[in-house]
Amino acid sequence: MLNLLLFLLAKKKKKQTLEEVAIQIQQGDEQLLNEIIDDYKPFIKKTVSSVCKRYIYESDDEFSIGLIAFHEALLKYNSQRGASIISFSEIIIKRKVIDYIRKNGRYKDISIDMSLLEDEEDSPGLTFEQVASVDEYERQEETIKRREEIRSFQEQLSQYKLSFQDIVEQSPKHEDARLNAIEIAKTVVDSQELLQYLFEKKRLPIKMLEKQVVVSRKTIERNRKYIIAISLIIVGDYVYLKDYLKGRLDI
Repeated sequence: MLNLLLFLLAKKKKKQTLEEVAIQIQQGDEQLLNEIIDDYKPFIKKTVSSVCKRYIYESDDEFSIGLIAFHEALLKYNSQRGASIISFSEIIIKRKVIDYIRKNGRYKDISIDMSLLEDEEDSPGLTFEQVASVDEYERQEETIKRREEIRSFQEQLSQYKLSFQDIVEQSPKHEDARLNAIEIAKTVVDSQELLQYLFEKKRLPIKMLEKQVVVSRKTIERNRKYIIAISLIIVGDYVYLKDYLKGRLDI
């Protein structure tokens, strides 16, 4: 009788849709999460391969990115937004892998086909509402990451007895002055000696720095806080802050 009951329970479990399974995973079923990820490795490989245009091995970094993306999709999936979890996770995986390729400068000889994110042949039956669901997920994820990055930067600034308010108040008002300050920051970052001084002393090495730049000591001192902040952004893992300064930092 017990064996029959276990059989019926197992049979019922097999009838669950992936969407229903996702709900259980979101409620904290770690074992089920691991089982589903393992079961869907072929799907993840196929999806990653469609971006990389080559066979994907489990040892590849791109496969690891795909696993993480599928994991995120399971945890973030919301059935009320209309997308199937397969369609949702497929686009999440592709976008994460494309982001990884771009950030790491891989496959320079391969042109990334952005239609991979939109082609209905790749994602059969994907509606406008479903794509919008994925876009909303991406926006929420980006907002969270931006907040985390800003909080991390604030914590680092505090080590230098600085705050965002200080940076705003001390930012050069004129464009050419800002560009000069950024160039000074790049000089700091490019010098191991100057950068080490900045990290260890928690202040700008003005005396050493004035020997390596064409601006006056007074100019350096006036923009000291801004230069420190830019230096920390350049050498730090601040994706969004760097993107904000893109074109000026040339990094």
